[in-house]
Amino acid sequence: MEIVFSEKCLEYSYFGHVESPERVREANEILLEFGYEFTEPRVTFQEDLLRVHTRDWVRRVEKGGFFDGDTPGAKNIYEYASLSAGGAMKAAEIGGFSLLRPPGHHAGKAGRALGASSLGFCYFNNIAVAVKSLEEPTLILDIDGHHGNGTQEIFIGDPKVTFISLHQSPQYPGTGLISEKNCLNFPLPYGTGDQTYLKTLDSAFKRINWKSIEMIGISAGFDAHQGDIASLGLTSDCYRKIGEKIRNLGKEVFGVLEGGYMGENVALDLHNLIQGLER
Repeated sequence: MEIVFSEKCLEYSYFGHVESPERVREANEILLEFGYEFTEPRVTFQEDLLRVHTRDWVRRVEKGGFFDGDTPGAKNIYEYASLSAGGAMKAAEIGGFSLLRPPGHHAGKAGRALGASSLGFCYFNNIAVAVKSLEEPTLILDIDGHHGNGTQEIFIGDPKVTFISLHQSPQYPGTGLISEKNCLNFPLPYGTGDQTYLKTLDSAFKRINWKSIEMIGISAGFDAHQGDIASLGLTSDCYRKIGEKIRNLGKEVFGVLEGGYMGENVALDLHNLIQGLER
């Protein structure tokens, strides 16, 4: 599985912010040592973004400035957010993994989604942009430790997309407590652990009509790892087993980085996920 990456995503930062370039820089360096092949993201056009977001929101990000305490507006944030969306589209095209920032799954159609208090470090919903660019029947599996409220808002009721989210609760953004329509939510307590998490994933997969799915897009946040900010007590071995379960479904797969704020763990968890997918 090729990794989509550009050093440009390391250019912006916010002092003292957990969503720092270091988390991706360190992960990238370790994955290079493992021997992965890297490729550049594709160009993102406004029409790509407008398949997902309102014109007013795209213009708002383009304008820049301050958004909220969690999601400040770095200079040229539109360029960085567009780059990350382009990485997701490239990953979907080649069956790869986009290792770019900023993340995206909290961004709704017009910014903040489903009553959240902030944008949660997100500007454009990268995986939604990627899925819309392909227009294939897709399962989005969100394994970030936080609920993908923006992704749910964008796709709820969409006949071509099924959304599954396993996430810590209670936790930001406070959504995803129940399943609705095509959006299947599995809130889990802090410290859930590998065994219960994997059993929950099995239960989620049993609820899917796999004949109607052609593609799986993974919103791969690694902040459910032990000690991270939305910990479910998961180990790197759990991510390998997640990959194996996805591989056994026999579908095309791509992935997009969401959270995960300990760079070494991001690299090892992603490596194990890919090993599971490819074994």
